[in-house]
Amino acid sequence: MKKIILIAILIVYSFTVSAQNKLENSTGVIFGVKAGVNFATITGDDTEDVDTRTSFHVGVVVEMEIFDKFSFQPEILYSSQGAKGSSDGMDMEIKYDYLNIPLLVKYYLAEGFSIEGGPQVGILLSADGKASGISVDIKDITKDIDFSLDLGLGYILENGLNFAARYNFGISNINDNNGTIMGTEFDFGDVKNYNGVFQLSVGYMF
Repeated sequence: MKKIILIAILIVYSFTVSAQNKLENSTGVIFGVKAGVNFATITGDDTEDVDTRTSFHVGVVVEMEIFDKFSFQPEILYSSQGAKGSSDGMDMEIKYDYLNIPLLVKYYLAEGFSIEGGPQVGILLSADGKASGISVDIKDITKDIDFSLDLGLGYILENGLNFAARYNFGISNINDNNGTIMGTEFDFGDVKNYNGVFQLSVGYMF
C-alpha cells in the first residue's frame, strides 16, 4: 500500500514539475482542498437493474496558471464509488474505494467560471460486495487500476471558495477474470463494466 501511494504522489509531482518547466511566464501556483458528494454507478454489460450509490470524495488540489485563461490542475482524491441494485428481491451493494488522480486542464470562460477536462487514474484501495446484510471482499475480482476521462464545470470566488460539478467517464474494464472469492474462481468472460461517477464539490484555494 505504501508503494502504491508513493507512486501516486510521484505521478502528480512529475506532471507538476513538467508543467512548471515548460512555462516561463507562469504567474502563480495555488493549493487547495476539496470535498463533496458522489453519485456513483456501474455501466456496461448486464447493468439494467443497477442504481446509483451516494457516497463522497475528499482530497487536495494544485492549480497552476499556464497562460491567459488556461490552468493545469492535478488532484489527489479519496473517492468512494460503486453501485446499488436488487435481484430476486434481494438488495445488493458494491462499494469501491479509490485513490484517484485527475490531471485536468482548465479554461476560464469568464471571471471565475471555468470548464475542465482530462484523464484520471484510479488506484483501488478496497472493494466489497454486500447482499442481505452479508459483506464479502471482492477486491480479488476487481482490477487494481481504473482509467477514466473527467469533464466538468467550476466557479471560484475571489476569497478562494469554489464549487465544481464533474462527471467521471470510466474507460477501462473494472472486472478481473483471474480472481477468487472464498475459494471460488470467477470468470466474467466477455462481460465488461465501467465506473461512472457524477461529483459535486466544494473547495477552498489558499
